[in-house]
Amino acid sequence: MTTPTTPVKGRIARVPGWAKVLGTVVLLLVVLFSGIRLSLLPGLKDLFGTETEDRSGPALLESVQDISRYDAASGNFQVVVDLEKDAKFLPDAVRGSRTLYVGAGTVDAYVDLGKLDEDDVRVDDDRTSATLRLPHARLGKPALDPERSYAVSKQRGLFDRLGDLFSDNPGSEQAVQKLAVRHIGDAAEESGLTTRAETNTTEMLEGLLRSLGFEEVRVSYGE
Repeated sequence: MTTPTTPVKGRIARVPGWAKVLGTVVLLLVVLFSGIRLSLLPGLKDLFGTETEDRSGPALLESVQDISRYDAASGNFQVVVDLEKDAKFLPDAVRGSRTLYVGAGTVDAYVDLGKLDEDDVRVDDDRTSATLRLPHARLGKPALDPERSYAVSKQRGLFDRLGDLFSDNPGSEQAVQKLAVRHIGDAAEESGLTTRAETNTTEMLEGLLRSLGFEEVRVSYGE
């Protein structure tokens, strides 16, 4: 007599919630550091390397503006930007960033000759004496030089590094660049660049008018 057998159902083991979270973190860390480890192995760097190809379209001319100003002086500036962002209630190793950036750029000082009218230029009847009244020199917008500007170091927390794996973060680079431009502009205002521009403009006009036969040339500045 055969005894019927009843199949024994295997128990399905349930994975605890903390184990799932731990496994996810470990997987993300493996993805994060795999690029660094692969670059250290000979031959794999070339195998998984990337190629850069410029697919940009042609530049389009949007507008043309006549310039009537005389660029009389230009200053070269360099600033070190130290930008740090912290998160409340979290250590820097978990969430936060710090960027050390060297910004180099130029600022031009100019005199706007397009604002002159008939009362600002006076010439005597013998055309031997000329008097000119010009507006005060002004500073142009700081221009950051990408060839001489670079990030010295970037420190990011774990969450920031994981976020960079899935999306680009151009705002971080733009933030330090904007700070560099602002500091360069502040330095230009304190450098006496406009005074140098007015001196150079005076020398230029005196030399030009004397070459045209004027014996006496007077140049003044005011609003």
